[in-house]
Amino acid sequence: QVQLVESGGGLVQPGGSLRLSCAASGFSLDGVAIGWFRQSPGKDREWVSCISGDDGSTIYLPSVKGRFIISRSTTGDTAYLQMNSLKPEDTAVYYCAATPDPLTVGQRMSVRRYDYWGHGTQVTVSS
Repeated sequence: QVQLVESGGGLVQPGGSLRLSCAASGFSLDGVAIGWFRQSPGKDREWVSCISGDDGSTIYLPSVKGRFIISRSTTGDTAYLQMNSLKPEDTAVYYCAATPDPLTVGQRMSVRRYDYWGHGTQVTVSS
């Protein structure tokens, strides 16, 4: 059974850091596209970052570029989102997603292109 489980969320003050983890079971994250998305109350799910399955290239939402870093473990069972210099507007439920399909850069930003999803982890940035 394919499963993704996020962890690492919590309450942090503005300017602080968190590292989110996405643990995979039932399949390997090695060679698959991995995306991180977030959703705030009343808003659509928003793409944040992704790492490609073929060459490991990464792209970021402009508002998080330079602050967030996406990566995957060498063992292929965990993906990460390191979040630094957090802002109140980063507050949301964060989801990881994965697909074995090769995606174009544009497709990697689309919710519909991912086959597997975790249940999310809450990140709250507040003083």
